[in-house]
Amino acid sequence: MNLLLTGASGFLGKNIRPILAKHYNVKSLGRGPSNDFIADITSEVPALSEKFNIIIHAAGKAHTTPKNDQEKQLFFDVNLNGTKNLCSSLEKAGIPEQFIFISTVAVYGLDEGTNITEQHSLNGGSPYALSKRKAEEFLTGWCKEHGVILTILRPSLIAGPDAPGNLGAMVQGIRSGKYLSIAGGKARKSILMVEDIAHLIPLVADKGGIYNICDDTHPSFRQLELLTSKQLGKKPPTSIPLWIARLMAMAGNLLGAGAPINSRKLKKITGSLTFSNEKAKQTLGWTPTDVLKNYQI
Repeated sequence: MNLLLTGASGFLGKNIRPILAKHYNVKSLGRGPSNDFIADITSEVPALSEKFNIIIHAAGKAHTTPKNDQEKQLFFDVNLNGTKNLCSSLEKAGIPEQFIFISTVAVYGLDEGTNITEQHSLNGGSPYALSKRKAEEFLTGWCKEHGVILTILRPSLIAGPDAPGNLGAMVQGIRSGKYLSIAGGKARKSILMVEDIAHLIPLVADKGGIYNICDDTHPSFRQLELLTSKQLGKKPPTSIPLWIARLMAMAGNLLGAGAPINSRKLKKITGSLTFSNEKAKQTLGWTPTDVLKNYQI
């Protein structure tokens, strides 16, 4: 089957493409010269010369905190308008049988919670979360109109080689000796091995549905800190009391969005947030990879 992957040069795309290539004839769409189809979907409708059976739309903007309205708009340009332009190109090249959208658990808008299921309301209001929510809404209507099986995957924090985002920041902080653990790192977070997304595609593509995806462990920050320190050959980071972190966060509030820590970031770091993967396991027969046993920096 022919499969089109967007975002193939990103962290997720680079890690899943080799696995997908074992099952499908994979071609990629993106801005870089290494792609089979070169286009900036944020501002143009790409010209596709063939029809694809499956679309995996992994291109998106994440992992940054916008500092102004222009940076906020960029999330919508990439995550929403890019999705619309991709679908416009598919209407011309040929409607696929299946469309898989890589969304995020951020659509729930939660900083804390335990075992959150797909039934939870979507309250994410950040530019990232809201742009993904709107893309989900658009695709739900578009796929229904064109008779396409839609799968929406909502991954948690993703682990893998050179992972970006919060996990990448932890690795860089521990590597440089500038990372501090807070209150013993007791907060637990759902996490997912990046290759598990590729392993899910053959299971879900012809079924469709909305799925949270993460492993079963929901490790604590301290477990991730110790794992990272061991692999880097570094001493485990020092843990500071919560009251000191709160003082640092108050100072960060005065510095604005670019501060390394503020009250919002502190709340996310010290509050547990885990998601249920039971729907994916029961419906698809999927067995997630244990992150603590398999994560390699």
